[in-house]
Amino acid sequence: MTEAATLNADQAELAKFSALAHKWWDKNSEFKPLHQINPLRLGFIAGHAALQGARVVDVGCGGGILAEALAQSGAQVTGIDLAEKSLKVAKLHLFESGLNVDYRCIAAEALAEEAPASFDVVTCMEMLEHVPSPASIVAACERMVKPGGWVFFSTLNRNPKSYALAVLGAEYLLGLLPRGTHDYAKFIKPSELARMTRAVGLETIELTGLSYNPINQHYALGDDADVNYLVACRKPL
Repeated sequence: MTEAATLNADQAELAKFSALAHKWWDKNSEFKPLHQINPLRLGFIAGHAALQGARVVDVGCGGGILAEALAQSGAQVTGIDLAEKSLKVAKLHLFESGLNVDYRCIAAEALAEEAPASFDVVTCMEMLEHVPSPASIVAACERMVKPGGWVFFSTLNRNPKSYALAVLGAEYLLGLLPRGTHDYAKFIKPSELARMTRAVGLETIELTGLSYNPINQHYALGDDADVNYLVACRKPL
C-alpha cells in the first residue's frame, strides 16, 4: 500500500465497518437503507452512463451492494475497499449471486497510479464523508476515468437540517443506522464538492437530492439536496 493510501484512511472507520461486515447482505440490518436506495443510485448512474460492457470501478464498495447491481447491468466491475472483512463478504456473496466482480483491497489513490484513465465509469457512493481527505479521493477518481467518462459521487450535505435528520433522526430516533455511523464535521456541502471536482477538471453535469419520508419509509430522488445528494461528473475529452 502506498503512503498516500495509508494516510487517507481512518482506522476507526475501517474498524467500524469491519465489525458490521457480516451484515452487509442482511436487508433488515443496519445496511437496510443502502439496499433501499440502491435502485435509485443505479438508476441515476444508468441515466447518464451506458453500463453494458463498460469498465466500472466502485470506490469504497463495502460488501458489494452497488458493485453487484452494476455487474447485473452488464458492466465489467472492479470493487475496491480498504476494509478487508467487507471485501471477504462481498466475494462470498458472488457465489450466491453468480455475478462476476473483481474485488481488490487497494486505495483509490494507489489504483489511480496503477491504472490511470482505465475506466469508463467511476462510482464513489457514501464514502467521501468517511475519509480524512475527500479531495484526494476525488482527484484519484478523476485520474482513473477515461476522457469522456463519468464519475459519480454521493455524500451528505452539512447544515442543521442534515444534522437533525442524518444524525439525530437516522441514528438516534429512528434507528435506521448504528449510532456513530456519521461524523457531522465530515459532511460535505455541494459547493465544497464542486470545488474539489472543478479543481481536477471534472465537469458537473447534474446534482440531485435524495430524501427519505419516515412516514411511508420511502426514498426518492428530487430537488431536495439538503441532506443526501448525488452528483454526476464528466471528464472532458
